[in-house]
Amino acid sequence: MHFASTVVRPPYEANSVFLQITSGCSHNACRFCTYYKDAPFGVSPLDEVKEDLQELKDCGVSFSRIWLQGADPFLLTYDKLKTVAELIHEYLPFVESIGGYGRVDSVKNKSVEQIKELRQMGYDRLVFGIESGDDAVLKRMNKGYEAKDIIEQLGKLTQAGMDYAVIFLSGLGGHGYDLSHAEKTAEVINQLTPFRVMAAGLTLFPDTPLMEDVKNGSFVEATEAERIKELQAFLSRLVIETTIDATNASIITPIFGHLPKDKQKMMDTLTAIFQRYGEEGLRARREGLWAI
Repeated sequence: MHFASTVVRPPYEANSVFLQITSGCSHNACRFCTYYKDAPFGVSPLDEVKEDLQELKDCGVSFSRIWLQGADPFLLTYDKLKTVAELIHEYLPFVESIGGYGRVDSVKNKSVEQIKELRQMGYDRLVFGIESGDDAVLKRMNKGYEAKDIIEQLGKLTQAGMDYAVIFLSGLGGHGYDLSHAEKTAEVINQLTPFRVMAAGLTLFPDTPLMEDVKNGSFVEATEAERIKELQAFLSRLVIETTIDATNASIITPIFGHLPKDKQKMMDTLTAIFQRYGEEGLRARREGLWAI
């Protein structure tokens, strides 16, 4: 199998089979991210894709879902994604669905009708790391799009009947930032129909522009209390029916539930965790000194 970098996928895609059709990230300029620094963006040659599909076929194991590798394989044109789907179904006729990560701007080159056709080919449950719906935060972190783009582009998936998930990155405003990062992101998501809203926590990595901001004092990491208040504000503003999945390893106050019925329970859980462990205890957990 051809893999240019480490496999990256949501936790719940662990049972999917992985197929690389792109490598790296077409944007690769978010100030906080290190995921794809080891692999420049590229599109896999069809010969490599065919070789990998043949290898999967030869393994003699059936599986229902393929997760495409790369930060935004959905950036490929409709025609190229159609070709990939046709090859998958030719080599592996038992595959029922095809997923992968996507950037918001990777939807721009497709019409609603083309997305409907891709859905019929098996593409479904894509994951978009929108991170924020606050334009000031999006600009500061160099995401490459604005809140209106999130609504417009992911709205096309809603119109096409394609399921998708989004990721909210808590703590992205930093210490002292108000709750608008959480509140504006919820307002954006309320205009969409994600089947799952995943929350991750900002993690500061060496060799990133954001870490340089930390070193020069222009960005200060949010406290644990601020992160909890932010998650609670985010939950409180969400009014759609969806699944909340804040179980990523970067979240040290994990919650999981369904909106709207589990909203108060999740908010109460966050309060109880902070009351029990406090700022110092949660900070120690984040630094890996002990486990809750």
